[in-house]
Amino acid sequence: QVQVVESGGGLVQPGGSLRLSCAISGAIYTVNAMGWYRQSPGQQRELVAQIITDPNGDSPNYADSVKGRFTISRDAPKNTVYLQMNSLKPEDTAVYYCNAEVMITDTGEGGPTLYKYRELWGQGTLVTVSS
Repeated sequence: QVQVVESGGGLVQPGGSLRLSCAISGAIYTVNAMGWYRQSPGQQRELVAQIITDPNGDSPNYADSVKGRFTISRDAPKNTVYLQMNSLKPEDTAVYYCNAEVMITDTGEGGPTLYKYRELWGQGTLVTVSS
């Protein structure tokens, strides 16, 4: 069993800040990537920020629209990713979804441990930027 729990959305005025959190729990063997997508009405879901894990150091990527304003970070031991959102604009209003690419473990009773690739999605948290 794996769980994805995200939080931190809410209503904020333009120029304000919010921090989103996403925690993954369960039989996670490795985390290949964690990030945030967003979707507003009538729009396709788009990548906001993502961390690609690497033994030599995590590599963050950002959409051009949020560069310099948003910061993604990860607490690896907790399998938690954060999105610090500063200088928020009305166009940032959307439902934000946590995403993770992981390998999960599945150990049967007295059997071998199986490793399976899974793409995980959070339930979404609404961010509204409005005065």
